[in-house]
Amino acid sequence: MEQLKVFNKDRQYIGIASRDEIHLRGLWHETFHCWIMAEIDGKEYLYFQLRSQEKKDYPGLLDITAAGHLLSHEKVEDGIREVEEEIGIKVAMDELTYLGVIPYEKEMEGFIDKEHAHVYLLKRYIPFKTFILQEEEVSGIFLVPFYEFYQLWFGTEQHVSIEGMQEEENGERVRISMRVDKGMFVPHSDSFYRATLDAIKSCKD
Repeated sequence: MEQLKVFNKDRQYIGIASRDEIHLRGLWHETFHCWIMAEIDGKEYLYFQLRSQEKKDYPGLLDITAAGHLLSHEKVEDGIREVEEEIGIKVAMDELTYLGVIPYEKEMEGFIDKEHAHVYLLKRYIPFKTFILQEEEVSGIFLVPFYEFYQLWFGTEQHVSIEGMQEEENGERVRISMRVDKGMFVPHSDSFYRATLDAIKSCKD
C-alpha cells in the first residue's frame, strides 16, 4: 500500500498515511504535475494524455501530460519519474520550469482529493511515435492548441480541434483528429485550470 506524506492546508507537515486513507478522509498531500508544451509552425500546443479505459476515475478523458503522487520517502524532484513511467519520455530536472504549488481539491462519492500540486512545464516538441505509453494508465497522446484551450474554459469557444494518436489493444497506433468540447477533458476545477494556464502563459511570455 502506497504511503504518502500528510500536510495541512498551509503545507505544514503532519505525518504519513496510506493513499486510501488520505483519499477517504480528504487529507492534504503532495503531487507532481508536468505539462509539456510545443511550438509548431509558430503556434503553441499542450500535450494531453488520454487516460486509459482501465482507470477507475475519469477513464477515456484527456488530462495533464504526466502526473502522480509523491510517496512518503520522496522529494519533489523525484516526481519526475512519472514522465518516463507514464509516457516514456526521459526528462532532466534542469529542463523543467517550476510553476509553483497549485492547490487542487475534488470531491466525489467516497473519494476526497486535496493536493498540493507541484507544477512544472517542459518546452519540447515530441513526435507522437516517440511516446511509450504505460498501458494501464495511458492510451493516447493529443496536441491541444494552448490559446483555444484557454478560451474553451474561460472564453467563448465551445469546441477545440485536437490531433493525436491512440493505442489500440493490439498495440496498433491510430492517428486521430477531432473537435471536442469541455466534456472530453478531466473536470478539474476552474480555479485549478485558471491558475495552471495563467502560470504557463506567464512562463511562455
